[in-house]
Amino acid sequence: MRILITGGAGFIGSALIRHLLQHTEHQVFNLDKLTYAGNLESLDAVAGSSRYQFLQADIGDRDAVSRVLADFRPDAVMHLAAESHVDRSIEGPGEFIQTNIVGTYNLLESVRAYWSRLEDAHKQAFRFHHISTDEVYGDLHGVDDLFSETTPYAPSSPYSASKAASDHLVRAWQRTYGLPVLITNCSNNYGPFHFPEKLIPLVILNALEGKALPVYGNGSQIRDWLFVEDHARALLKVVTEGVVGETYNIGGHNEQQNIDVVRAICTLLEELAPNKPAGLARYEDLITFVTDRPGHDQRYAIDARKIEHELGWVPQETFASGLRKTVQWYLNNLDWCRHVQDGSYQRERLGAAQ
Repeated sequence: MRILITGGAGFIGSALIRHLLQHTEHQVFNLDKLTYAGNLESLDAVAGSSRYQFLQADIGDRDAVSRVLADFRPDAVMHLAAESHVDRSIEGPGEFIQTNIVGTYNLLESVRAYWSRLEDAHKQAFRFHHISTDEVYGDLHGVDDLFSETTPYAPSSPYSASKAASDHLVRAWQRTYGLPVLITNCSNNYGPFHFPEKLIPLVILNALEGKALPVYGNGSQIRDWLFVEDHARALLKVVTEGVVGETYNIGGHNEQQNIDVVRAICTLLEELAPNKPAGLARYEDLITFVTDRPGHDQRYAIDARKIEHELGWVPQETFASGLRKTVQWYLNNLDWCRHVQDGSYQRERLGAAQ
């Protein structure tokens, strides 16, 4: 297949591209605006592949997107480009509205124009796969409730509201125009190459530097954690085997309280990085409870039985095995982390734009 991926320099997008180029024969075109969260260093291992192309462009730039579609002639578009950090959406929602809603609309229109001109066989085989989040469903209050594909939307943050809006646009373009779409809603991802503003890499890197490990509220919020490489395998399953018009929830079957995630990281660091910063007795001593953020959802949990039963996907990693791999990766790749922290990774973004 020829697969156009938007947001392929981001955390999940880069994991998907690495998986496609290392484990399949598919051709990949990566279209990424390279915002702060886009890091081409995450693709160093595959960037030299003859099956890989990259263009720095905004999904809202219809001329650029249309040129890529006409030249690359994809069999599928996998749409991962999005602003995704909840705290940033609270501080400045405008970029989330622009990218996640208006950007998705512009992309849909560019893709619809391309798809409408395809020959019948190619047109029938084409897929538009929209990658979304479980946060569109809002908050789970019961201890046994799970998000299913039919759970009503009730987003809590500007981020999740913008993703919910993009999901609705994609469904509308299928219902109104017949565009062959697929939607996936995933739980919290973690793993290698995760941008250090997110919980797990933030805790790892702060701990190694002897900095505070901030935990919102009392840390009792529960998330279902999905190893990013398991997610990449699921996305490939959906785009190649999923039923047009269907939604598939993707979860890791790994519900954890935030405080327990932080403590588990500290325990692993005691084993894997025993040489602590001067004066620090235990990594756990760095845990600091901070004021909870506005509208913070208490619990997310995915019912992933549909993708398991219909497409045969199950996660390969437990939370314990995935977290160990993640912590070890960060310890082995501190140069990548430093390039993000000091901003030098952005030089690649500037070079790509020239």
